[in-house]
Order: sequence, then C-alpha cells, then structure tokens
Amino acid sequence: MKGEIKMKQLSADVVVIGGGATGAGVLRDAAMRGFSAVLLERADIAQGTSSRFHGLLHSGGRYVVSDPHSATQCAEENAIVRRINADAIEETGGLFAMPPGDPDDFGDKFRDGAIKTKVPAEEITIKEALRLEPRLNPRVKRVFRVEDGCVDGWRLVWGALESGREYGAKILPYHLATEIVVRNGAVAQVKAVDQKTNDQVSIDCRYIVNAGGPWAGSIAQMAGAPGVDVVPGRGIMIGMNHRLVNHVVNRLCVPADGDIIVPGHTICVIGTTDQAEQHPDFLSIKPHEVQKMLDKGEDLIPGFRKARAVHIWSGARPLLKDSRVKATDTRHMSRGMAIIDHGERDGIKGLLTVAGGKFTTYRLMAQEVVDVMCEHLGESRPCRTAEEAVPSARSGHHEYVSNRLAEVEKELATTQIICECELVTRDTIARQFERVPKSNFDDMRRQLRVGMGPCQGTFCGLRSAGIAHESRRKHLPTEEPAVAADVTTTMLRLFYANRMQGIAPILYGSTLTEIALQSWMLESNLDLNRLPSPSSNAKLTTGDMALIHGVPKDAKAEDCPLLPASLLGRRPHGDPHEKGREVA
Repeated sequence: MKGEIKMKQLSADVVVIGGGATGAGVLRDAAMRGFSAVLLERADIAQGTSSRFHGLLHSGGRYVVSDPHSATQCAEENAIVRRINADAIEETGGLFAMPPGDPDDFGDKFRDGAIKTKVPAEEITIKEALRLEPRLNPRVKRVFRVEDGCVDGWRLVWGALESGREYGAKILPYHLATEIVVRNGAVAQVKAVDQKTNDQVSIDCRYIVNAGGPWAGSIAQMAGAPGVDVVPGRGIMIGMNHRLVNHVVNRLCVPADGDIIVPGHTICVIGTTDQAEQHPDFLSIKPHEVQKMLDKGEDLIPGFRKARAVHIWSGARPLLKDSRVKATDTRHMSRGMAIIDHGERDGIKGLLTVAGGKFTTYRLMAQEVVDVMCEHLGESRPCRTAEEAVPSARSGHHEYVSNRLAEVEKELATTQIICECELVTRDTIARQFERVPKSNFDDMRRQLRVGMGPCQGTFCGLRSAGIAHESRRKHLPTEEPAVAADVTTTMLRLFYANRMQGIAPILYGSTLTEIALQSWMLESNLDLNRLPSPSSNAKLTTGDMALIHGVPKDAKAEDCPLLPASLLGRRPHGDPHEKGREVA
C-alpha cells in the first residue's frame, strides 16, 4: 500500500460535500439540470445520519400539531418519493394510536391539524385497528390511519447517486474534504484526501454545496465561515428480531421518546430519543434510555419486551440552532430545512450550506438549494427530479419483505447461502467484491445486509471473510499474500467490533447467550483479538475514521467505538492485564 502519494486534478461546476440523502439529492438535481458535479463523502455512502435512523417515510402525521409546515412538506414529498424511489420504499401504511393514560384532547388536535396541513388521515374504529395490527394494545382509545411507509436509507441514496452518475456526475466515497480555497471572495477549489490510499485530489469549481448534516459547521469553517450552528440531536433506535407490527405504529401524542415502531425488512425498529450532543461521530447510548424504549414499546404493543433486541444504534439529526428554544432542547427545535447563503452572510460567493429538514424531504431540499444556485448564476434550469424515477426504481415495483426470498430461490441450485438470517448467497458476496475489490466488510454489510440478522454475523462474518479474501487475491494479484492476510484479518476484526457497538448496551437474555457463543468462536477458538496489531497500511485499507484518525481528546470514553485495543495498537500483543477495550 505504501508508495508515492498521487495527486488528481478535477474540475466541476459544483462540488457537493456530504454523501447522505441531501447530498445525493443535490448531486442528482444539479446533474439533471446539466451542471458538471462531483460529490465528496469522507466515509462510505450514507454511512452517517441517512442510515442511522428508524427508516420512516413520513406521512407528515408526526408534525401536524408541533410543526405544521414540516408536516405539509412531508405529506407532499411522501407521494413523490414513493414514485421516484419506489424500490427503496415498502408501503406499509401507518397508525397513530392513543394508549390508555395519554391526554384525550390530543386526538382532536391531531384531527384538526391533519386537515389544516393537508396530511391524509382517517380515524378508524378500535376493532378495525386490531384487525390490521392484532398485537396492538387492545385498550387504545383512538386510532388514525395515515400514509407512513418504510424506507431503506441506503437503497434510496444509492439510487439517487446512480441517477446522478447517469447524467455525468462523479461520486468519490472515502474522500475527506481537507481545504476549501477561496479567492477574491469566491470559492475556487476543494482539496480532499482518499482515506484508503492517502492520494490527494484537487477540484476546481464555481460552487460548493455543504450538505454535511451534523458536520456542516466544521465544513463551513474550512471556508472561513464560522458560526454555522448545527446542533447534533442524538437519537437511539433498537432493532427487534422480527416484525412485531406490519404497519408503522405511532403513539398519538406530541413527539416524544419511544413513540414509534417501524417495520423494515425482517425486523422492526423502535425509536427514538432526542438529546443535544457535541460530537456527531461519538454518540452515547445510556442504559436508562434502552429501558425507556422498551417500556414505551410495551405501551403500544403488549409483550414487546419479550421479543429479542438484536441491535441498537444512534444517529445525529442535523438541527439548526433555534433561538425559540433552549440550546439543549433538540426535541422542540424545528425540523424545517434552511439554506445559508454564505455570499450574503460571510462575503463568500459560491458557497451554500443546507441543513435541517427530514429524510422524507431530501428531494425538496435539493431542489431548493439548486434553485438558489441557478438564481445566483443567472441561469434558468428547471428541476425535473419529481418527474423522473431513479434507474433502480423505473420498474415501479416497491420493496416487499419477501423480495429477497424470491431472488435467492432462483439461485439455490447453483450457490450456497452464506448468511441464513438475511438470505445472502456466496455468489452475491463474490459479485460485490468483484465490483469493488477494495470494499471493507462493513461496506459489504451495508450493500448486502450480511451480519444484520439475529446472529449479528456470528457465522456469516467468518464465511464472508473467506470469500472476500479469495476475491481480493484474485482481483488484486500484485498484493503480497502476507499483506492480503493482514488486510482481511483487520477488516474482520473491525467488522465484529462494529457489530459489538450495537450489542453491548442490550446484553441480556437470549442476546447475551448469542454473543457468548460469538465470543467463544472468535476469541476462545480463533483468538481473533489477540493477534498482533495490524499494520498502518491494513488500517488504511478499511477507510475507518477512528482507526485512521483516532478519537478527539474531548470525546467521552463511553461515547467512543468499542474497538479492540490490539486493533488500535495501544497495548502490546498478549498484555495479561488487559481488562477491557480502549480507544486511540
């Protein structure tokens, strides 16, 4: 891996920084209007906020009382996204149900708010609600049916980027923006580094759209535009091991912790909390929050606690600081979008920051920011993103939980199933590494869902590593065997460390039993975490931010990734006094 650092020179009309839903939407919109565009993402695509949420496609119902403008936007964009990103959407429908003990008058407020904001909502009988969702609390007092859905965040973003690429855009994942060059009061260039190779890239441009979400403030700072107050609003989600509901089930109340259960793929997700945080990369999960989520789930679905929690994660909402509420009160900050024109604000022409908004409104956010760019350039280029579906959705077929089974049944006679939980075959994994030989194992997980089922990679992780190593040797034949082995081992250890991040806070009951088995296989049998520390080049191939750059000094230890000390190289191999995990 070591060698001379390469420098690549590119040029584009616009550089988009941030590879989440908003950034992908901006890239697609700009490319469809005829602009040359490049997207920079410091990690894998949609690895931040856009995949670390509960998977809800909003009907708008959640905000009809608390944020009417956002409610109307969600309702309008819901219909568009269902059409242009059909393959990423499961049309589950949704219910707002009022459990016993909640204020009776909120039902009328919800009904009136839905009418005023034009959010489709229909009150149904308790009998009908229980027919639709037999596990629903039979003591609920009122129920409304809405047009919520479930969205696969990764698939939606990949689809938008594929559309952008079809129109000539370039996508550069694992490229960290390091400098924004401003000349004569206008942006002129963005410099970035390839996280996996250390190669440099310089992009001359007329415009920069900062779509960095919770990281937007630090990106603006690079251009000399301080004070962009994006508050990371931390929320936790818990994935349960099967679909306890088949509709999105919301609590009929003002948005609060643990008030929504979303079915997605073969599981369901309960969320979410909302707390202000300092570091969007290092988000804590507190034990009392886990218990609160489970208690709230019990209110809506009796017996919720008896289901097995398989994984827990946290994400950071990019909320703009709101002078109307306390700086720590992210629950009541507006979910509306905002566009900051740094030409007006800071005297830096050609730089726009877009923040706030909802995943559901990603397309609208993109349209509005590209409209501003066109206005500044004095060009009339109409938006077409609402009319044209992304390439993967042009068949118009929606996502269904049975789709994966139908796909696998076609291949069963010729290939092995490697991940039984998510029905991933050997050929599917091999094809992924053939497309992108330098994928790390978490890239593979995001693409294929390997390791995301009940066993959390206990079996399929090891099997996939063998296939990946074989593929790497085939497609990168000049790599030394010892180097290839070091890379594979490092990626495997990182894969399990990342899985453990989402398991450690829920280690009880059958989850504890499962992870005890995993620990025995990986440590007692393979001694995986006591292997010699990986080389710096092996760490580099992962593209992992914590491995490559370490952890900010002011980040709390309990908020940091649970990476093995030997993986980070902090302790000598075989230290008999090692009591736990440590971060750089």
